[in-house]
Formats: sequence, structure tokens, C-alpha cells
Amino acid sequence: MITVLNLTDQSTLSQLFDDLLTQSQSLLVQKTQMGSTEGYIGSVTLEWVAQRVQFATELPLFQHKFDPKTHNIIRDAETIEQLQQRPLDWSRQASLVQYLAVRRHHKFPSLLVVLSPRWCDRPDAVEWDKHQQATQSAATFTPLDSAATTGLLNLEDNISLFALDGQHRLLGIQGLIKLLRTGRLDRYSKTKKITGTALTLDELSQTYDVERDSLQQLSQEKIAVEFIPAVLTGETHEAAKRRVRSIFVHVNLMAERLSKGQLTLLNEDNGFAIAARQLAVSHPLLKESANHPPRVNWDSATISANSTALTTLQALEDMACGYLSYPYPHWQPSEKGLIPLRPDAEELDAGLSQLKTLFDHLATLPSYRQLEDGIMTPDLRHFSHEKDGGDGNLLFRPVGQVALVQALGSLVYQSHLSLADIFQKLRRFDAGGGFSGMDYPQSLWYGVLYNPSKQRIQVSGKNLATQLIIYLITGSTDEFATIKLRTQFAKARTLAEDQAINLAGNLVSPKEIQLPKTI
Repeated sequence: MITVLNLTDQSTLSQLFDDLLTQSQSLLVQKTQMGSTEGYIGSVTLEWVAQRVQFATELPLFQHKFDPKTHNIIRDAETIEQLQQRPLDWSRQASLVQYLAVRRHHKFPSLLVVLSPRWCDRPDAVEWDKHQQATQSAATFTPLDSAATTGLLNLEDNISLFALDGQHRLLGIQGLIKLLRTGRLDRYSKTKKITGTALTLDELSQTYDVERDSLQQLSQEKIAVEFIPAVLTGETHEAAKRRVRSIFVHVNLMAERLSKGQLTLLNEDNGFAIAARQLAVSHPLLKESANHPPRVNWDSATISANSTALTTLQALEDMACGYLSYPYPHWQPSEKGLIPLRPDAEELDAGLSQLKTLFDHLATLPSYRQLEDGIMTPDLRHFSHEKDGGDGNLLFRPVGQVALVQALGSLVYQSHLSLADIFQKLRRFDAGGGFSGMDYPQSLWYGVLYNPSKQRIQVSGKNLATQLIIYLITGSTDEFATIKLRTQFAKARTLAEDQAINLAGNLVSPKEIQLPKTI
């Protein structure tokens, strides 16, 4: 049954809540209980978080083993059992601040904060009995209802608060408040060494067209916080510490990270990710059809041995980036770690159109045309030494696909060659087996993308493969660059200190290794 309040009751209740909400030393909260752990959920401003909440490493318990520069605990035999958090990564602070400052729909999950009055770390405090067990909880909660679920949580200044879960969110919030107060924020390496140029309010305002007044209002935005007591009634100091540490481990174990493919699928800011997933559902070579198995692995960044997928969504994003970053360099964030701005609809349509044209040409390669004849991708992808053997074709390996498309991006947008001319050569190269038999010494990709000693793909050869494809199409345009490429190719083909294998499959000196003939 819903109780309807009259105007007088509403006014009285509003006045009561106004009085409660303006108390600086307490917070209106809702009590929770899971297992033996009680919690109290409320909301506070970002400014309050920056002022009151500390990192776990700043507790008195760790002061003698605390690095004041990095805010991390010094690991040794004494502290290894006391560590409750992973080290802070200060390189993330600037990107988190930028996210809060320029993203209209920004949102941080709630913080899990441990509440610890001073007596918790004083063994001689009266709150510990003769058995060194706590006679009361670290949290002082005053209920306001008969069920004791809603009330006021004491948060006096002498109570320490530290982030058990959300230390990097706290890092971002602290950075934001510092930026708002001083107008600048230094960028740091992981270990808090200043690196690069500082982030400034002027830069954010000009680059992202954000009013400075609206930036200043960010400090009063509110975030949810759940407080848990550092010590429960009846606990010893050691038992309390282990409980808190256990909660931290459990919180992190329960949180499953999204795969790279899932991130690409959900990303609404990265133009390359948006174009890649639209391509995956619209291009005939990739989209699902009743006539063939799915050709895109949407979740994993790799393709399993017997998968019928042609590529992965992550590889498609890498291909989109490798090809479209030339005409649309601004689709990438200005600095690593920052969130890119979503391109406008017109630009996204243009980028997708360019990708579709590229894949129209890719679909004309003889290797891909075999799919129309019903040949399955594992038969074209597997190496000869794998079960049932296979074609060992570079075009059916995500790393090979990315290397090829990166080369095509350079050829089209830097060398200004047409796709028609490029693919006339590539079709001839493919028809002659140029992309097949990667696991044979006669293959250009042997030692480059195929590791003969481990008999598997080696991703580290991707950039060299890209340069070799460019060379196959354009030939030698720069003598120094050609010498450098030959040296890298010879190194990739070297089996021992003074033995390399040439494209005829013969053992020779590394100095005798030559680049392949152009197409």
C-alpha cells in the first residue's frame, strides 16, 4: 500500500532530510549485508572523494614501508602478507581525467571504501578487549528507521577512508580536482615520473570545445560509495586485515574483463572499431550467410585451429586502423591512453565506403575466391605439418591480413597508387602461390611470419611483412631503405649465426640473402 503524504508532511520530511544531508560529519546511507560483511551505501561529491579518500597504502599500518612518491607499498618479507592492492599505474591518470572532463556521458562505477577510525591501528585503544578483540565495529551507524536499514554513518575527520576497490578511479578523481584547482596536471609514467607535456584546462577547453565553467562544475558531481568497516565487532586486528584483503581479492576475481573483440563490438567512440563492425555485418566476404559458416570471430583476438572463421573483429579493427588512419588521422586519440572522439556520421560513412571498396578488391584474390567453391578456411589456413595438412596461406591468418592491409594503406594514400593497379599485381602474385606455403623455405614469409623452429605464426614479423609487400609492389625507391629492408629480411631468414636459408631453400651466408623479385 502506498502512503500519500499531504503538503505539510512533505514539507516536514523535506526539512528533516535537508538537515540530515547538510551535516558535514555524517552521511545518509543505506545499510547492506552480504555474508558477515556489513556495508553502507551513499553518494558523495567528487571533490569530497578527492579530499577524504586515500589509497590503501596510506594507512598507518603501512607508513614505515610506504613510498610517498609512488603511493605504493615497498614489497619485502614483512609487508608481503599485508599487501591489499596492486601497484598504482600513474600513467592512467591523465586519460581518466580526460575521460571525466570531456565525455558528456561519463560514468564511474561505485567505489568500495574501507572505513577505519584511529583506534583500529592502536593496539592499546580501549576498543580492544583483553583478548585483543574489537568491542565495537569500526563503523558508527545511527539508524533512522525501525528496520535499522537507513541512517547516518559517522564520517568525522579523524576517520581514515581508503579505496579497497577503485584505486585508479580515485587516481582519476584526484587528478581532476587538481586540474580544476591549478589549471594543469602533469602526465606521469607508471612509477610517477613526469613525462610528456602537462594536461591543461585551456587545452581541454579548446580541443574538445568544452566551456571552462562546465568543467568547474564537475567537482560537484556525485559518485556512489560503499563503506565497509575495517574492523567488525569480535574481530582481532589480524582477522580484520585478512577479511579486508580477502574481499579485495574476491572483488577482482568476480570482475571478468571484456575481450578485445567485445570491446570493439561495444566501442562507440573509436571510428576504426565502428567501421570494422559495420563492415563485418555488411560485406559479402565477411557477413553471415546460410551458405557458409560464420566468417568473423566476434570475441577472441585469435582463431583456434579448427575454427571456420576467416578473421576476427579485433583484426578487422586493426585493418581499419591500418588503412583509414592515413585519410583520417584524427580518428586516433592525440595521445596514447586518451579516448578518441567519435567521428561524425558523414565521415564514418565515407570511411566505411573506403573499407568496402578495399574488401571488394580483396575478394578478387584467387585465395579468397576458393571460399566460393566451398573450400573451408581451416584447409587454407593450416600448415602442411598440421593434422590433415593445409595450404598454409597468409591470407587466412589475422596477422597476415593486417600486414597486407597496412601495406595497402601506405600504397594507396602515401604512394598514391590505385587499388586496381595494386590488385592486378597481387592477383598474379597470389595465383603463383605467393601467399601460400608459409611453412616452406621457398616462401617469402618463412622466418618472417612463420617461425620454423617453433612451427607456428610469429606476430613480431608483421611490420617486416608489411614492408615486404610494399617492396613487392613498388620495388626499390630508396637505396638506403632497400639496404635496411634486405638486412632485416636476411636476419629473419637466418637459422644460425652464419647460416641462412634463401628463397630457393638453400643454406647460404646471411650476406647472400637477397630480396625477392618485384611483381
